[in-house]
Amino acid sequence: MSSWLRSTETRIVTHLPLGRADYASVYLLQRQLHDLRAAGKIRDTVITVEHDPVLTIGRAGSVANILVPPEVLEQEGITVYEVERGGDITYHGPGQLVVYPIIDLRDQGRDLRRYIRNLEQGVIDLLAEFGIKGGRRPGFPGVWVGVRKIASVGVYVKHWVTRHGLAFNVAVNRAHFGMINPCGLPIEVTSLDELTGEVYPLEEIARSLLARMEPLFEWRLVEEDPGPYWKGVE
Repeated sequence: MSSWLRSTETRIVTHLPLGRADYASVYLLQRQLHDLRAAGKIRDTVITVEHDPVLTIGRAGSVANILVPPEVLEQEGITVYEVERGGDITYHGPGQLVVYPIIDLRDQGRDLRRYIRNLEQGVIDLLAEFGIKGGRRPGFPGVWVGVRKIASVGVYVKHWVTRHGLAFNVAVNRAHFGMINPCGLPIEVTSLDELTGEVYPLEEIARSLLARMEPLFEWRLVEEDPGPYWKGVE
């Protein structure tokens, strides 16, 4: 990784496609990149990843929203982590696209509300390409199709640099979602495959979603090999 200094040129953003990776390792990578970005040693960076099955509980969350006993989670290979992002409980797993922007909001007006809305808008714009009307619910970050949730948003900001982010259901195991109250609410979730009747490669959806995020955030994404960035993650 080369050093990076603030510039007045077009905002170039690094894209690290991790493929499928366990949550714990990617969480440590996020923290490492967050520290580097806050210190001005790297430019803004966006991770895309597909996780092994995991439940994460945010600052407003509670284990009470897990609806099955620990032995059921163990049988399904689902781990549980308490993390510092906002929001309650959510599920990540195969068939879900997760996007973790490590972004310095000082370069974007220090406007957290706008940042979250842009994350949501990227999904709404993507859904529109499939003829699906996505929308928001006041007070509940994320994207909804009618009364069903298709994307979750939970972020953390320190020194005006973000981590955590967005999870978009492409072709998920909805039985796993049934083991929790997603976001602490008795809600239904949906996914792109259910709405379209087609299963799309996660890499294709990632490219499409990022293409819609670029103009929203005024980014120009440049894909890099994640290998060097994994160094130092223990």
